[in-house]
Amino acid sequence: MHRLEARLNLLEEKIKQPNFRQNKGLGNEVGYYVFDYHAEQELIVRERVGYLKNKYDYSIHDFKIVVFDLYDIIIDLLIQEGFLEICEEFEKTKGLKEITRAVNEMLRMEEDNQSNEVLAHIKNNTPKDAIVFLTGVGKCFPILRSHKILNNLHQFVDDVPVVMFFPGKYDGQSLMLFSEIKDDNYYRAFKIVD
Repeated sequence: MHRLEARLNLLEEKIKQPNFRQNKGLGNEVGYYVFDYHAEQELIVRERVGYLKNKYDYSIHDFKIVVFDLYDIIIDLLIQEGFLEICEEFEKTKGLKEITRAVNEMLRMEEDNQSNEVLAHIKNNTPKDAIVFLTGVGKCFPILRSHKILNNLHQFVDDVPVVMFFPGKYDGQSLMLFSEIKDDNYYRAFKIVD
């Protein structure tokens, strides 16, 4: 537990550095980062993310933390489209695999452009002086896969740092959700702290 607290403290120190927000020192790479942690530490991480957002919303620093809970985005979009109740019934009759496919089609998750409603929501709600925190990765499984959101978002949000909070392991090349489920490889993100 102490190790997680220390890592979260290092994360805060890192995001305060001007070089971090200017994406300097990355060899012209877009600033995408992963903060991985054990899934059982989810509530501690959520609490710290909320604390950091509030702290920097009302500070003298020249940036804001914008938190996007991917699960909340999906649910909000399904409600807006009037699909949530339909999805609940569809899952009961067709099962998880089919509802996963259907939700991905409805929200155009396979697309890597503004038609992808999750990407559009993030892009359209990210101010210029932001640091983007992506949360809710575990809650979205299996509807939304983390490598897919990182790959697609990479093409739309490239002027502010993005930090994905990932309940699992990231070794700099591959993502393993809950330290058990191997996602596709993802090479573009950096571990924000070891």
